[in-house]
Amino acid sequence: MQKLTPKEFIKAYLPYAKDSELKTGVDAIFTLAQAALESGWGERAVGNMFFGVKAKKDTPENKRQLLTTREVLDRPDIQFPEIISVTKRADGKYEYRIKDWFRKYNSPEQSFTDHGLFFHENKRYAKALEVRYNPYLFAEAITKAGYATDPNYATILKGVITTIYNNM
Repeated sequence: MQKLTPKEFIKAYLPYAKDSELKTGVDAIFTLAQAALESGWGERAVGNMFFGVKAKKDTPENKRQLLTTREVLDRPDIQFPEIISVTKRADGKYEYRIKDWFRKYNSPEQSFTDHGLFFHENKRYAKALEVRYNPYLFAEAITKAGYATDPNYATILKGVITTIYNNM
């Protein structure tokens, strides 16, 4: 896949984000920004996986894929399907380069809708859903609820939200 400019990404994927908002209530701009961040503006959307949602052990084989990713965790002894490297950071946490199982989709539409439903299906996001119509507050709330391991995730995601708004 190729990396798109923000304007190209918005043109290609905003319709899916709006459709997902109608189905799930999660703000389309938030969804689009998270898709841009997680997929590197479309460059890493292998298998239409725009959001970095991990597959579960019982996910059918044709709906999952083993991909390289980065995790920031508190311990150096966490198990993954494949560990490429573990590096201690200045803040005492450990940065992992790993391969892990992620969801795979037949279309962007499936990915975007599944993303919105993901927040409704996981109880830890109940408080976040109270602010789902404000992309900036929702970014903070899902991060606080544990969406990503990067401690700067909300700040980075809010920057992408601003980039989306500036390119519409």
